[in-house]
Amino acid sequence: MSVKTVCSSRRALLAASAALLHANPSWAARPTGAFPARTVRLVVPYSVGIGPDVVARSVAEQLSQLWDQTVLVDNKPGASGIVAFADVRRTAADGHTLYLADSGTLAVNPLVHASLPYDPVRDLEPLTLLFRATFVLWVGGGSRLRSVAELQDAARRTPGSISYASLGNGHPSPVAVESFAHAAGLQLLHVPFKDGGTLFAAVASGEVDFTAFSINTMAPLMASGKLRPLAIAARERVSSHPSIPTLVEAGGPAVEMHPWAALMTVAGTPAPVLAALQQGIGQALASDAVRKRAENAGFEITPSSPQAVRERMQADSAMVRPLIAAGRIARY
Repeated sequence: MSVKTVCSSRRALLAASAALLHANPSWAARPTGAFPARTVRLVVPYSVGIGPDVVARSVAEQLSQLWDQTVLVDNKPGASGIVAFADVRRTAADGHTLYLADSGTLAVNPLVHASLPYDPVRDLEPLTLLFRATFVLWVGGGSRLRSVAELQDAARRTPGSISYASLGNGHPSPVAVESFAHAAGLQLLHVPFKDGGTLFAAVASGEVDFTAFSINTMAPLMASGKLRPLAIAARERVSSHPSIPTLVEAGGPAVEMHPWAALMTVAGTPAPVLAALQQGIGQALASDAVRKRAENAGFEITPSSPQAVRERMQADSAMVRPLIAAGRIARY
C-alpha cells in the first residue's frame, strides 16, 4: 500500500469520526472514566405495571436522557423484596445498579426474618426518598361488606374470619392493615400473595375479603366494578377521588397508611459516583414528567437527603416493633 493510499484512508477515517461526533456531540463531551460508563440497571421488586414500577420507569426515562446512557428497569418481584435485594447485593459497587427499596424491605424484613441474605444498613447506600403513597381499603365489587363499620363488626363477631391480602409479610400492606386492626381491636386472617395480579383477582372474586393498596394501582378494577373502596387511610379525602371517605369518617380508627420507597445503590460505591447519582436523580425527580406520572399513579415524589432515608428507616422500625411484639406481624 502506498503512502498516498495510507494518508487518504486516514483522512477518510478522521472525517467519519468527526461526522459521528457531530451527530452525537455527547460522545465528545463524555470524558474517559465518566459515570455512567455503561447501561445502568434499576431493580424493582414489583411486577410490571404496578404503581412503583410506573414511577421507576419514568425516572429511568429521565436518567437515560440526562446521562445519554440506557437505564434499564429490571423487575424482580417476590418474597417481599428479598429476591430483588439478594440480586442487588451481589453486584459491583460502581453505581451501575440502583434499587427501588420500599419500607418493607428496609425497615420490616430485618425485624421479621431471623436470617436474611442482606442487611439494608450494611449492604445498601441510600440516595434519596423516592415517593410516598396513601393506602385505601378495598373489597370486591360484590362483597357483603359495604363499609368499614361492617368490616369491623364482622371481624369482632368472629375473630379471624375476615381475611386480607398482601404481597407478603414484609410488604407495607400487612403493616398498614395490622396497624388498623391493632387500633380497632380486630383479629384478621393474613393471606399473602406473590404478585399483584393474583392478589387483585382474589379480592375481586371474594376469595379474600379485602386489601390495602394505593388508589391508582386499583383504578382500572374500580372503574370496572371489580373492586370497591371502603375508605382512604389519610387525614383528608383526596381531590382525585373525593367520594372516598377517610378511615375516621367511615367509622374506623385514626390510622394513616403511607407506604414509601427510596432509591438505593450498593454500599461501598465511590463518593464521586454517589455524587453523580444524586445529581442526576435529583434532576430527574424535579422534572414535570416524573412528577406527573407519579401523581397519575397515586404517588407523591419526595426527594430527600440520604440521611432522611436513614431516619425514615429508623422511624418505621420503631413503628413495627410493637406489632411484632403483639404477634400481629409474624417473625420467622
